[in-house]
Amino acid sequence: MKKEKSCGAIVCRQKDSWVEVLLICHKNGGHWAFPKGHVEKGESEKDTALREIKEETGLKVKLNTAFRHTVAYSPKPGVMKDVVYFAAEAAGGKQKAQEEEVTGMRWLPPQEALGLITYENDKETLRAFLRWWEESPPEKE
Repeated sequence: MKKEKSCGAIVCRQKDSWVEVLLICHKNGGHWAFPKGHVEKGESEKDTALREIKEETGLKVKLNTAFRHTVAYSPKPGVMKDVVYFAAEAAGGKQKAQEEEVTGMRWLPPQEALGLITYENDKETLRAFLRWWEESPPEKE
């Protein structure tokens, strides 16, 4: 079985008394989820997440690796994929969807985001992030 690995993050921003999370609609498949992408040769998980977020959304973020959530699934027969997600806070850049890979971007309160996210494993990733966020408001790296 072929193994693949991607990394990304739940990107959030402070909005009033709570946070909003960024969802993107992936052109490949049309599903709503978080920014992520394949690890390139010689690249760390953290570097991959930062690069993919910047490429797909135009945003610079402060990554927090204290939150690390992994999901595994089979995107096609004979392939098993691990996706590692971190927490990230928007920290600048100009928001712009990568036309080749992203058809939409939305900032949403977490409960609304749960309603829009397509796949259950991504919903569980957001739930894990929210539990982590409530237990220990993040320190930035």
